[in-house]
Amino acid sequence: MQVRSITLVRHGRTAYNKAGRIQGWVDIPLDTTGRWQVGQTGRALRDLYVTPEPAARQLVVASDLKRAQQSAHAFADPLGLDVHVDERLRERHFGDWEGMSMDELRAAFPDDFDLWTHGLGGEMRHHAESHTHAGTRGWDALRDWSHRAGPDTDLFVFSHGALIENTIQVMYGIGERFPDFVSITSMRNAHWTRLVDARIGEDDRWILVDYNHGPARADTTAWDGPGAPRAQGE
Repeated sequence: MQVRSITLVRHGRTAYNKAGRIQGWVDIPLDTTGRWQVGQTGRALRDLYVTPEPAARQLVVASDLKRAQQSAHAFADPLGLDVHVDERLRERHFGDWEGMSMDELRAAFPDDFDLWTHGLGGEMRHHAESHTHAGTRGWDALRDWSHRAGPDTDLFVFSHGALIENTIQVMYGIGERFPDFVSITSMRNAHWTRLVDARIGEDDRWILVDYNHGPARADTTAWDGPGAPRAQGE
């Protein structure tokens, strides 16, 4: 038996996101705008996917990095749900580049930066984790948690942009079947991807029904632009 749906949610904005810095395994919290974003997203997820059926259940899992856990609690706490933590869901590791800004990387490593931005692996020369390794551990975590509950349960997973992207690539064999395909689009802060059970009598078969979806306000400048809440000093 497996759950009936999986919703993968990227964390809200952090100070590193705002500054254009590589986060990876750097464990920093959401900023004021990020906390507001996950509040909006948590409410949207509850309204859309938490059904009133008496038998319906929700299982919530998060990366062990605090920005993902904060995002999970924004969804789970109003429902009185526990947040389970799994380090397999933490962000892709970016090696020596973690903490550096785009401008710093472009100045220090122009050739490798150009290769990275074109999906050609320049970051791998600086001890970054491979897309396949990150996606495989993400897929392992999803398979594990999806079998810890039955078909009356919806699984909500709060993780990170690159990890979610790489997990989807591994699940659907994108890199293997289409070697010249660079990537799927990056997830925005506090956006989600949704998978539903294919219902063909086989485990670990999922239909991708939504990708990089957000609340209605995410399509306005209020999401992370001039209209978004600001922390003091930002």
